Amino acid sequence: MARAAGGSRRAGGASMWPWLAWALVIFLADQFTKTLILGYYRLGDATPVTGFFNIVRAHNTGAAFSLLADAGGWQRWLFTGIGLAAAAFILWQLRQHPEQRLFAFSLSSILGGAVGNVVDRLQHGYVVDFLDFHWPFLSGIFYRGHFPSFNLADVGITVGAACLILDELLRVRRAR
Repeated sequence: MARAAGGSRRAGGASMWPWLAWALVIFLADQFTKTLILGYYRLGDATPVTGFFNIVRAHNTGAAFSLLADAGGWQRWLFTGIGLAAAAFILWQLRQHPEQRLFAFSLSSILGGAVGNVVDRLQHGYVVDFLDFHWPFLSGIFYRGHFPSFNLADVGITVGAACLILDELLRVRRAR
């Protein structure tokens, strides 16, 4: 497909702007909720909501599941760099394939979440997490059955990754 002037619109009329708007929605929702947590909770505070869910304030200096959280500080810059590189790659892909709706939705969801967590790392040196789910059946895997706390950026990344897998499965199925 040929690119139109400005590079944001593809033949057939597809534009990357709706996908960037979706990424912005995820980013803003993530940053707003983190601002509330930072404003009303101290580190370690928790509010039970249900028998399996709490709102907490946790700081994650590592990656998913606190990977490398105790590495001494260098991981902040590694994960910031990875997030920025991922954002650049996603922007390039969105520009190339805005007409592929599930693919673009997936990437823009990941983009919004990645940028949200990068902003946290740059601003605070850690990612603010606040969603805490816990079930007894997880006790053998996680301390006292608590799944590692997470935030809306992580939800965007996870939904985006799941949709990206679905998109690929559908693409393979169509190719048969």
